[in-house]
Amino acid sequence: MYEREFQGDVLYMMFYAIVAALNLVACCYLLFRRANAFAPDIKSPILLRRWTAVFFAAMTLSHLWYMPSIFLTSSEDMMLCYLIGGMLDCMTTFPLAIVILFTMLQDRRRPLWLAWVMVVPAVILMILNIANRDEALLPMFNAYLLLLGISLFLYMVHALRQYGRWLRDNYADLEHKEVWQSFVVLAVILIGFGIYTFEIGGIANKYIVQVNNVILICYLLWRVETLSDLSISQQQSLPVDLSVTTPHDNIGPMLQQYCIDTRLYLQHDLSLFQLAKAVGTNRFYLSQYFSSQNTTYNAYINNLRINYFMTIYHDAVAAHRSVTAQQLAMESGFHSYRTFSDAFKRKTGQSVTIWMKAQYERLE
Repeated sequence: MYEREFQGDVLYMMFYAIVAALNLVACCYLLFRRANAFAPDIKSPILLRRWTAVFFAAMTLSHLWYMPSIFLTSSEDMMLCYLIGGMLDCMTTFPLAIVILFTMLQDRRRPLWLAWVMVVPAVILMILNIANRDEALLPMFNAYLLLLGISLFLYMVHALRQYGRWLRDNYADLEHKEVWQSFVVLAVILIGFGIYTFEIGGIANKYIVQVNNVILICYLLWRVETLSDLSISQQQSLPVDLSVTTPHDNIGPMLQQYCIDTRLYLQHDLSLFQLAKAVGTNRFYLSQYFSSQNTTYNAYINNLRINYFMTIYHDAVAAHRSVTAQQLAMESGFHSYRTFSDAFKRKTGQSVTIWMKAQYERLE
């Protein structure tokens, strides 16, 4: 299961020590840095920040555990060192990686203790290997972890689809909220495990594993720094006031009065909860209203913004003002031009550039 030919490879040991130090630095950064360095305007989820710091700490300790093995000369002692290290990884690194995946999804709180329940069979198999001082059960251990990885992958596909629907139902701006990239965590873990287990690439596999670790450090730091805190603990803890029984027939006119006429839709990061409060209803009935109209909250707000974009573009052309699509998109309430461009194409069936050119020729 483990590469045993690194004694005397000074370059590898230096690289190994550097990766261990990077894990420690990343841990300290997340624990003691009060604000984001990469994205200072974004408030990241505090739980994700702390759990990721714990994960980096576990990775640091894992590296430190294996370092003394370079001084071991007995193959039995080396095997025991690796078996114990594998057991410790199953108790810390693996479940913490699962916890990070769960914490990235902010649509609801998932029981994090399940991450440790998932690895119990793997821990038991490693304990039996240690007790017997052999590797007879390693094939079963490898097979279980592979099955766990596949099961986790399938679960994340389902969970991310649910999460995407939740975002579209509750938020107008999806920038810094989507987490489909969380598959990177799972992919790196599975690739690293596969290389480590089956020794793909021969002697080079030990370097590949450490490179994967560096990729994981960079990705997790970026993800923690750029993921917005959606504060579900605050918004979802607020009780739904069922006494506000606004009929569906009344919600349409209320949206016209309090959202369209006031141009509330131009507000960045306008959430379903905020709109429901402004309209005078609750998010439950407002969400039901959008469902009855065969749309989502995200599509509703973005359609209003695109209509506003079209209006101010026509005004600009009529006034012979020089404007750019990026400028008007920001004025229309969009956080990024890419989001605007995608939404515009979904609504009109053509790109912004082609539409603007056609409108300019028609109005001129």
